[in-house]
Amino acid sequence: MEQTTLTVKGMSCGHCVKSVEDNVGKLAGVESVSVNLDAGTVQVSHDSTQADRSKIEETIEEQGYDVVQ
Repeated sequence: MEQTTLTVKGMSCGHCVKSVEDNVGKLAGVESVSVNLDAGTVQVSHDSTQADRSKIEETIEEQGYDVVQ
């Protein structure tokens, strides 16, 4: 499993956390998702052959948040 930590802008509440965790968590190959609202980060444990970084970023951005490169 690969660990990826992304910096995400636009998350401000519990609903934001649930939206990101639920949708990223549905991706094939994702083992766990943890959002740190105060730090503005999303940590994902995943199989990079099934859920690569770009797919995770795309899923977060589809929820209306910005992934900082």
